[in-house]
Amino acid sequence: MRGIFEWMLGLDGLGWMRRVKIQQRRGQTLHEYQVIGRRLPSEQEPTPKLFRMRIFAPNEIVAKSRYWYFLSKLHKAKRANGEIVSVNEIFESDALKVKNFGIWLRYDSRSGTHNMYKEYRETTRAAAVETCYQDMAARHRARFSSVQIIRVATVKASDVRRPYIQQLIQPNLKFPLPHRVQRPATKAARSLLIAQRPSTFY
Repeated sequence: MRGIFEWMLGLDGLGWMRRVKIQQRRGQTLHEYQVIGRRLPSEQEPTPKLFRMRIFAPNEIVAKSRYWYFLSKLHKAKRANGEIVSVNEIFESDALKVKNFGIWLRYDSRSGTHNMYKEYRETTRAAAVETCYQDMAARHRARFSSVQIIRVATVKASDVRRPYIQQLIQPNLKFPLPHRVQRPATKAARSLLIAQRPSTFY
């Protein structure tokens, strides 16, 4: 009986895949990881070259998997003849400041592979990439596995290209409040019936 519950809870050998899917359904935010790996030492190459990548993933397990995916595309190295040296999570130094981020990406559509550049306003790089994944899923029906983040960089206000971001970086930006409801200062001053209909549009 215990083995059945362990299988249902995902505590067996393939349980991490189910836990990753559960975290993705719950809206687990992405994290930025620095993954360093290399080929296994051999007689021809006793000190293999290290390869470092910055991966955006919900956890370390997915970050390692994406690392080997990209490394097999760029170099002739795979998980069977390689090893992970270190995995570190990268945190934003000024996570309370809103910044402009430019994201260079490549994604696979139904017709082919396309390059794209997008801009977002977020507080962290990981939040900008997560917004990018949601935007690509909404606009282009692109899955998480078909989107490859090439580069993420902070963009100055003078270098912003997209109009939907330029309209948000104006110095005297104001948002109107068309529907304001006047509320009493205290609960005791509230009345159940009033003599006239309140006007909430100005």
